[in-house]
Amino acid sequence: MEAPVKQSEKTSTSNTQEASTPLLRKYDSNFVVTETYRDSLPDMQNASKKEIEGALVPILQVGISRFKLPLKYSAKKEGPLSLETTVSGTVSLDAQSKGINMSRIIRTFYNYKERIFSPQSLGDILLAYKKDLCSERSQLKLAFNYPLLQKSLRSNLEGYQYYQAAYEGIAEPEGDIRTFIHLDFVYSSACPSSSELAEHARDSRSIYAIPHSQRSKARITVELEPGSDLTIEDVRNHALAALKTETQVMIKREDEQAFAEMNGAYTKFVEDAARLIYAELSEDKRIIDFKVVCSHLESLHSHDAVAVINKGVPGGLDALYGDYQALIC
Repeated sequence: MEAPVKQSEKTSTSNTQEASTPLLRKYDSNFVVTETYRDSLPDMQNASKKEIEGALVPILQVGISRFKLPLKYSAKKEGPLSLETTVSGTVSLDAQSKGINMSRIIRTFYNYKERIFSPQSLGDILLAYKKDLCSERSQLKLAFNYPLLQKSLRSNLEGYQYYQAAYEGIAEPEGDIRTFIHLDFVYSSACPSSSELAEHARDSRSIYAIPHSQRSKARITVELEPGSDLTIEDVRNHALAALKTETQVMIKREDEQAFAEMNGAYTKFVEDAARLIYAELSEDKRIIDFKVVCSHLESLHSHDAVAVINKGVPGGLDALYGDYQALIC
């Protein structure tokens, strides 16, 4: 009776056979891929569930983050703007599937790259993701820097203010499509307490004192009513109306003086800033939900003052936030 072959002997035999056919170290630029050859290629993301590593559980989001391309965006006062855009696209994955075709996230998006983008234009891509990747849920986010001309306060100069912004869309399993606008608004915050203490020093002891102020940021997320025509300009205008003291681009001395006067007229704690934006956004019926995170980069302290507020819609945007480091400006 023939003795069984040990595993180590099998491996050795296999290695010997492979070694008898040396591999070529060359790139064949003339090689043509045929349909037959393509069909022979291994396809591990579509392997059976036996190939899944770990627990057989669904994955909420899987896809590609931060691929870049130039896209066109609709603008209120000008023609379409062409902006470098960072795109993240994800879909859900059921428990029985090993993986998705990652490259299809980009390929599907590229079918729509000539569009002029707005929040309303995301729906077709989200539905294409669900169809092309056989998923129940899809999500898409386009992040970019959006330029708007800003006039100086008194000298009539103009300069471009750039806003970190994003459009986001989610296609739910039930078929609903939710759309969002994200906007970072940078402003000056003069401390009310410091202002009053400075005035007290002047009045009681004739001491010249300067209240502290700091560059601050409000990160605003709004969810749009379906079919809403809300724009980035609208969200920026809401922030400006609420906070007043947006940082400036082009100034002369008269503008700097005006900015000092404006900070004196509109002192604000971080709590005030969050509530002021809440009051402004609540009046716009095109916004069904919102979340605001404010950070004041204190010049008095070695730490920052932060506040988070949301509209409070049941099952809507939560009031949780942890990445305050991202608000440094």
